Amino acid sequence: MQTVVLTGMMGSGKTTTGQILANCTGAEFIDLDLMIEKNQNCTISEIFATKGESYFRKIESKILMDIFNRQNQVISLGGGTFENTSTRNFLLKNSIVIYLETSPETIFERIKNDTSRPLLANGVTIEKIQKIIAKRKQNYETALYKISTDNKSPNQVVEKILGVLKND
Repeated sequence: MQTVVLTGMMGSGKTTTGQILANCTGAEFIDLDLMIEKNQNCTISEIFATKGESYFRKIESKILMDIFNRQNQVISLGGGTFENTSTRNFLLKNSIVIYLETSPETIFERIKNDTSRPLLANGVTIEKIQKIIAKRKQNYETALYKISTDNKSPNQVVEKILGVLKND
């Protein structure tokens, strides 16, 4: 199986869906955010707070390139990973990128009690989520496939992904 990369907003289900998809296909699952935390020995929020977002994005891109393999991986990206043009172009050329599209209202419901999201520090609002989506949407839309996660369980999303992979 060609490597599958899941992109989309925080709370879109990339990690949960990715784990299930990897189990179903026998692929290796990689959560990019967890790899970064392990590599940097601190949380993403701490990296943002102490070294800034641009440092984080450089590390994110480097680690992704270090671990990337064209076959048998399912990679869950961070919500902003696809903002990096060279990273995005590399992934679009070398993997099957799937955008997990999720409405601001659904994201809000899923993450409203999660304090570990650096871009939503100082309170999560639907308006903040809408602004981030508006900024990132055109990049997310470059993915080969788009699957809506609203009103779907992770297993239902995986079924949709398996369906598009079968036809790929």
